[in-house]
Amino acid sequence: PPLFRFLRREPSMSKLNSDNLRESIRELLKYSNEDKQRKFVETVELQIGLKNYDPSRDKRFKASLALMYPVKSNFRFCVLGNQKDCDKAKEAGVDFKTVEELKSYNKNKKVVKKLAKQYDVFFASEALIRTIPRLLGPTLGRMQKFPILLPANGNLEELMDVQRRTVKFQMKKVLCLGVAIGTVKNTEDELVRNIYMSVNFLVSLLKKGWQNIKVLNIKSTMGKPKQIY
Repeated sequence: PPLFRFLRREPSMSKLNSDNLRESIRELLKYSNEDKQRKFVETVELQIGLKNYDPSRDKRFKASLALMYPVKSNFRFCVLGNQKDCDKAKEAGVDFKTVEELKSYNKNKKVVKKLAKQYDVFFASEALIRTIPRLLGPTLGRMQKFPILLPANGNLEELMDVQRRTVKFQMKKVLCLGVAIGTVKNTEDELVRNIYMSVNFLVSLLKKGWQNIKVLNIKSTMGKPKQIY
């Protein structure tokens, strides 16, 4: 199938050593799932160190990519909307807030901030998105939690699935960044695919491509970093 052919070609697009990558993933999974199993599902993070890059002069990037497999196990979603949107959320077993509830917050920063910390992703209809700044102020935007568009005939389950697989790369003032690329419940192959997709996408964002990559590590929440480049 076309998808299989794409996956087989993917490693050749990267400077990562496939054997080293797989060995690092196996060691990481063994430690978290057998040697030192925790009472929660650990996230696997890709840690990136850059070089030959000046955040104050070079263009900072901010981009998202939907990977093949989920990057977190416990995404928390909330729909902000009218009665129809809230009914859709209730049917899907997703938390929701009505327009009346949002109005009751009176743009109180503490209340809105508390709301933002409760969820990973918010959804809102096109009509409501335009009124979010007026209803809640700028807090959601500043916390990188501004709602994602929920189309009138959109499938909420599909939208949530995309968000579970989405990684966000954002260059700030420092030369290091980290993104979740899976959990210790993912298989070796799933982590390999997610890592290749993430790294290749990151390289495409950099001014000099691989020449801007200093080091790449993978690390489980409670484990030690493992260098893969």
